[in-house]
Amino acid sequence: MIVYRYGRHASKGSQSAIRMIFESIFLFAAVALCFSLLQVFVFRVYLIPSGSMETTVMTDDRIVAEKVSYYFRDVEPSDIVVFEDPEIPGRTLLKRCIAVEGQTVELQNGEVIVDGKRLVEPYTHGKPTEELQSDITYPYTVPEGCIWVMGDNRTNSQDSRYFGAVPVSSVQGHAVFRYWPLSSIGVID
Repeated sequence: MIVYRYGRHASKGSQSAIRMIFESIFLFAAVALCFSLLQVFVFRVYLIPSGSMETTVMTDDRIVAEKVSYYFRDVEPSDIVVFEDPEIPGRTLLKRCIAVEGQTVELQNGEVIVDGKRLVEPYTHGKPTEELQSDITYPYTVPEGCIWVMGDNRTNSQDSRYFGAVPVSSVQGHAVFRYWPLSSIGVID
């Protein structure tokens, strides 16, 4: 059977091939759009480039940070958050939230004191928390709209002890799941 199209003769076979190409392009574009929207509003994947959160998250681990929970609640102490580096534009950091706005942070004898209470921090594996060379003075009250963050590997982490409190508006997600390496797959806490 011969079908006329735009004044030319075309076979059904060539029309099917063209239709299949356009459907494939449309499907690819739809999938790419959906994935982009999911990354903007729901979750994002990250590669961990440094050891500042060891042993909770190791160098070269791949993690998923979700965004949905922060639409319904504020960042809380002990959340592991992904945020924009306050010093290097375009760089993303991963640290643990230690205190939120209005709370007072002190460092005494290698320990973290929040609102007068020593934190129990098993994730540091006994590594001391010392002051870093910076303009931060203690006790430090976390300003409104900010959080105080620290790496779990306290002896190898530039964090709020160095650059101060971080605006909550710079938080990009809550790290919840490690998907690589397969031997370490699971929930991050």
